[in-house]
Amino acid sequence: MEHTMLQTIVTVLLLLMLLLIFVFLFFLFKPWRFFFSSRFRSSSINNNNNNKGSIGGGELERPLVEDDVNASSYNNQHNHNELPRDYDLEGDTLIVDVISDHHHSEDVADVTQVFKLPPPPLLAQIHQKPNSTTTNNNNQNDRVQDFVQRDITDQRSCLTLEVITGPSCGLRCSVQSTNPSRLPLTLGRVSPSDLLIKDSEVSGKHALIKWNLDNMKWELVDMGSLNGTLLNSKSINHPDTGSRHWGDPMNLANGDVITLGTTSKIIVHITSQNPRHIPFGVGMASDPMALRRGGKKLPMEDVCYYQWPLPGLDQFGLFGICDGHGGDGAAKSASKLFPEIIASILSDSSKRERVLSLRDASGILRDAFSQTEARMNNYYEGCTATVLLVWADCNDNFYAQCANVGDSACIMSVNGQQVKMTEDHKIANYSERLRIEGTGEPLKEGETRLYGINLARMLGDKFLKQQDSRFSSEPYISEPVHIHQASKAFVVLASDGLWDVVSVKKAIQLVLQTRERYNTDRENTAEKIASMLLSEARTLKTKDNTSIIFLDFDTFNSFSCKVE
Repeated sequence: MEHTMLQTIVTVLLLLMLLLIFVFLFFLFKPWRFFFSSRFRSSSINNNNNNKGSIGGGELERPLVEDDVNASSYNNQHNHNELPRDYDLEGDTLIVDVISDHHHSEDVADVTQVFKLPPPPLLAQIHQKPNSTTTNNNNQNDRVQDFVQRDITDQRSCLTLEVITGPSCGLRCSVQSTNPSRLPLTLGRVSPSDLLIKDSEVSGKHALIKWNLDNMKWELVDMGSLNGTLLNSKSINHPDTGSRHWGDPMNLANGDVITLGTTSKIIVHITSQNPRHIPFGVGMASDPMALRRGGKKLPMEDVCYYQWPLPGLDQFGLFGICDGHGGDGAAKSASKLFPEIIASILSDSSKRERVLSLRDASGILRDAFSQTEARMNNYYEGCTATVLLVWADCNDNFYAQCANVGDSACIMSVNGQQVKMTEDHKIANYSERLRIEGTGEPLKEGETRLYGINLARMLGDKFLKQQDSRFSSEPYISEPVHIHQASKAFVVLASDGLWDVVSVKKAIQLVLQTRERYNTDRENTAEKIASMLLSEARTLKTKDNTSIIFLDFDTFNSFSCKVE
C-alpha cells in the first residue's frame, strides 16, 4: 500500500515538472507573436499603399540604432586610421554622406519627423527650392564669407618646428596657417611625414599639427603613437594606453617643447605674419646634411632668421645667418641679439633719419656688431655672422646693406649685375693675411689655421681672443645698394655649406633658370628657389650644414614659409 502511494506521488511530481517545462518553453518562444506580427505588417502595408505616411514601407523593420552605431564606428575608424591631407577635425561630414543618396536622405528626413527632431540646417537648405529671397541670402552669405576669409588671411600665423635633440637634431619645418594644401603637418619616422624624424622611438605616423580656425590656434594631436607624445613634459596620449586611439587636440604656444618618445625634442616657434607688411618674396631653407661623411651625423650649428618689420620700425627689416663652431650656443645668442640691438639703435629718431637721408646704414651696422659682441658670453663657442639690413623709402624703393664676419656670404643681382655684399675672412685669404700682418704678428708661410680654426674673424670665442689678438670681431660692411621696382633684383644669403660646392656664378644661373620656369606662376617663387639651391648643395654632397635665405625683389606683396 505504501509502495503504491509513493509511486503515485512520484508520477504527480513528474507531471508537474513536465507542465512547468512546457509553460516555460511557451513563454520563451512566444508563438503568438507570429500571428500578430503578420497582421500588423499587412495592415501597415495597406495603409502605406492607400496613404503615404511619414514612415515609408518597411521602415519599422529597419534597425535604426544598429545603423547609427555602425556609422559611428566607421567614422571613428576613419578618423583614427586613414585621415586625408585636406581633412577637418572640426567639420561634420556625416550629413554630407547621408544626403549624397537621394532615397536614403528621404528616409532620414522621415525618421527625423517621427522623433520630432528639427531638420539639420544644411539638409533644410538643400531641399529648399531656389527663389529670389534665397538667392539674395546666398549672395549676402557669400559676401560675409569673403570678408571673413580676407580677415583670416590677414591674420595668418607661421609655425616653425626645430628638432633640438635626438638623431635628427637640427631639422626644421615651417608652414603657414593659410596654406591648407600643406596641412595638417605630420610628424613621423616614415614618408610622407612632413617632419621626417629618423628615430627608432618615433612611430611611423606619430603626431600631427593642425590649424583650428575656430580659436585661431595651432593644435597638436597624438596619432596613437607607441612611445607617446609629451607637450612641455606632460603626456597628451589617449588615456587608454595601448589602444592606438588618437589623443585630444592640445593648443600650442610659442616656446612649447614637444617630445616624441624619449630622445627627440622639438621646439615650437609661432609668429604672426601680415602679408601687407612684407613687400617682397622671402624663402628660407636649411639642412644639417646629416648623412654626409660616410654616414656620420652632423650637429646643426647654423641659425638663420629674419624679422620684417623690426619692432616699431615699419620701413626696416633684418635678415641674417649665423654659422656656429664648437656648438650652436654663440649662433643662437647672436641671432637673438642682432634684431633687438638694431631695433633699439634705430628707435633713436635722429639716427633713423640719418640712415634715410644719407641712404647709408654703415654706422648702425658697425655699432650693432660691437654691442652684440660685448653682450655675448660665449668663451668656448663662436660663430660667423652675416646681417642684411633692408629699408624702404616713401616711393616703394628699397635699399640693402650687409655686414659680416666669417665666411657666410651674401650676393645680390641688380639689373643683371652681380654684387658681392660680403668678404670672406678665412685665414688663407690674401686680404685677411694682410690684415693680420698689420697687427705685427704675421702668419707663417703655409699657415692656414690659428688654434685649429680657419677663420680670423668671428663673434664669441672670447677665450681664443684673450689668447691671441689677431682674432677680430670687426665686420666688413658693404656699400648700400639701391633697388628700384624694375631692377628684377634678388639676394642669396647662405652659409658656407652652399658656397663650398656652388660658385656665385652658378648660384645666379640657377636662380634665373628657376625664375624662368615659374614665370607664369609667381606664387611662392622665393621658397621654391631657396629649396632648389638647398637641393643643389645636397646633390653636390656638401660636407657642412647649409642654410639659405632668398629675397626676391621682383615679387611684391608676398610671403612664404618653407618646409625643410
